Amino acid sequence: MSVQRSTVLFAWLLLAPALLYVTVIVAYPLVQTFILSFTDASLKRTTEWVGTDNYERIFNATFATVIGRTFLWTFFSVVLKMGIGIFGAAMLNAAVPGRALFRLLTMPPWIVPMAIGIFMWGWMYNGQFGMISGLLQNFGITDGPVAFLAQGRTAFWATVVTDVWIGVPLVTLYMLAAMQSVPQDLYEAAWTDGAGRFYRFRRITLPLIVPAIITMSMLSLIATFNSFDIIWILTRGGPSGTTTTMIIDTYSTAIGSKRYGEGAARAVMICLFLSVFCFAYFRLVSRLSGGMKR
Repeated sequence: MSVQRSTVLFAWLLLAPALLYVTVIVAYPLVQTFILSFTDASLKRTTEWVGTDNYERIFNATFATVIGRTFLWTFFSVVLKMGIGIFGAAMLNAAVPGRALFRLLTMPPWIVPMAIGIFMWGWMYNGQFGMISGLLQNFGITDGPVAFLAQGRTAFWATVVTDVWIGVPLVTLYMLAAMQSVPQDLYEAAWTDGAGRFYRFRRITLPLIVPAIITMSMLSLIATFNSFDIIWILTRGGPSGTTTTMIIDTYSTAIGSKRYGEGAARAVMICLFLSVFCFAYFRLVSRLSGGMKR
């Protein structure tokens, strides 16, 4: 065997575990879901091919509202997480006394098991004995109890706040690592020229951490778009569907109503949306990389 052929064979052997994982864990279930979306699969023993009926059925006014609500929920959650995370990282990166303690205090929302944290927020949102409602009444802001999870508008924002609380620590730590990778001599040169703290942050820090911001935004977008636990534990998509996102609608259709074919079609739609996001992300990263090389 030639040296070149043995090198290629060795490379394929190294790639084999990853290829096996992608084929068995990712590709096969994805293909099966796509095939299932063209059937009327349910609890009945026989399954018939229905073509695009499942897709035609979900493209109605209700599903369009669910799509719009999903995009709004994802947009506000990601924007708030990124904004608070970048601001928090900038504060933690500053040379202030007790910086190590402040960094440690950012971890609890991420360390606490997600279900426990969500249940905690559910208790705080309770109108009768919740802490938030009690504080609003004590300060005279409201005249009576406020049941945040029982009203559509407040329930929507309550789930957003909970998602932001859970997601901010990861964004903060990621942005902090990106900021610490910025060469210190750039700050020293700017400080020597009389540049203020805000000017240095705007002209040095932000431009150099743009790739990290884009990467973290994309990861956060995918995780938020597919977020199930927060909404399901707090509201189960209610009240009256005001917090129903695409992932909640897919679960309710496939598992709750046992209409597996329609649920698979909804899952395929989610996959398509996220594929578009990923494609846009890679195009943006490639453009940024090309600009930096030039």
